Amino acid sequence: MGGPGSVIGWKLDRAQREELLSRFPPRYPHAIADHVTLRSDARGDPLPPPVEARIVGHADDGDSLETMVVAVDGSADRPDGSIFHITWSLDRSKGRRAKESNDLLKERDWEQLDEPVPVKTEPARFG
Repeated sequence: MGGPGSVIGWKLDRAQREELLSRFPPRYPHAIADHVTLRSDARGDPLPPPVEARIVGHADDGDSLETMVVAVDGSADRPDGSIFHITWSLDRSKGRRAKESNDLLKERDWEQLDEPVPVKTEPARFG
């Protein structure tokens, strides 16, 4: 699964990314804050439509990985049964990888934010 151009979803607006990183300072040394995945193994699939995205929650393993939960058009539930998210930061020196955010959200409860935060995104292919 995977490979260049095989993932589709939404990239964060670069200017807003900096604002969001200031608002939610990364806990771990490597800030990611890049995209929301819709589907991997999607080579040849069309890009998704534009969406309304909002950060609605936060999860942290307390050691080396944190992620922001995102509601896409009002739901955090991804069609594959996982949760829409933005990998926020991680510690690569501990071998962490962004795709581990999926496991983090399966294994732990996430904290809901008091107020959802709108996120500007653009449909994209990446990976």
